[in-house]
Amino acid sequence: MQPRTSDDGLNPVFCTIVPPHVLDKLSHSGDPRLADPARRTLEADGLRRDRRRLTALAAAPATPTAGAVPSKPHRTLYDCENGTSLPGTKVRGEGDKPTSDASVNRAYAGLGATFELLLSAYGRSSIDGKGLPLIGSVHYGHEYNNAFFDGEQMVFGDGDGEIFLDFTYAIDVIAHELAHGLTQYTANLRYEGQSGALNESVSDVFGSLVKQYSLGQSAEQADWLIGAGLLAPRVSGDALRSMKAPGTAYDDDVLGKDPQPASMEEYVETEEDNGGVHINSGIPNRAFYLLANALGGNAWERAGQIWFDVLTGGELTANADFAQFARLTVAAAGSRFGERGEKEAVLKAWSEVGVPTAEE
Repeated sequence: MQPRTSDDGLNPVFCTIVPPHVLDKLSHSGDPRLADPARRTLEADGLRRDRRRLTALAAAPATPTAGAVPSKPHRTLYDCENGTSLPGTKVRGEGDKPTSDASVNRAYAGLGATFELLLSAYGRSSIDGKGLPLIGSVHYGHEYNNAFFDGEQMVFGDGDGEIFLDFTYAIDVIAHELAHGLTQYTANLRYEGQSGALNESVSDVFGSLVKQYSLGQSAEQADWLIGAGLLAPRVSGDALRSMKAPGTAYDDDVLGKDPQPASMEEYVETEEDNGGVHINSGIPNRAFYLLANALGGNAWERAGQIWFDVLTGGELTANADFAQFARLTVAAAGSRFGERGEKEAVLKAWSEVGVPTAEE
């Protein structure tokens, strides 16, 4: 997909948590209970993606928050009631008491946890740095097997109950999708090839950090899985992706085997999925895990700070490849922490996954 650039310079894209290749695999199942929801999801995603292409240029820039930058989130949750019109019916606003709908409450909490990490760890108010209101819609579509950020809001399906469960179950999925908005408002990485894989990886990184922060986990205690709890009991797998060991998240008769590479030696050349953005993201994902594990402690404090500095530093180009991103993380580690162990750990992490950090 060629992202469109809006009048404010942003490249708002349609980003889903479940990769197209997974849904395509399901859509060819001989069991209609598995194939039909997958086909409907693919069709819905295609329509939404096309709609996003057409409306991106006409989208009005977000209105900056007047006065002081908010230190608290402004969340609004809607219920699509299994329809596909967005945003749906308003069911919970900021400060409202929990509803009787667990999906609404989980989404509300996940949006809040993402806001809290960005503010407390990095001093950033919401994804745009100006307190942008956070909007989420639950119960999207019928047996919809995905969650997505469309450049303006979060949307969650209920899953089909056979392969995927409710997409609000995993806080890292909520944070992952919202982090696409963070990227949109900062480095604005194009959603194709290596820059697209970096876009996906950054969302996995901050999705995992929000999960770890909310659970009070150190890098050593974290499971480094993305989407744990989303797969139904019948599926042989733990999650959608593993940052610690890309390629091992699932191995299932229906879903197939996790195709993510763990190093550049296994890099996948493909024209599908915008050049494999959900597949090759395993390489920078593992680099981040290796760095966080080597540094120890809370991953959001040093490893996450380095990634955040690169994302917001202004030097990362929209079409950046892995090597450019890696070089900038080395520089960011040096600028932030000096000639201490952090910079050496960054160099070693990228070396282990086969990404060069020196200018060629």
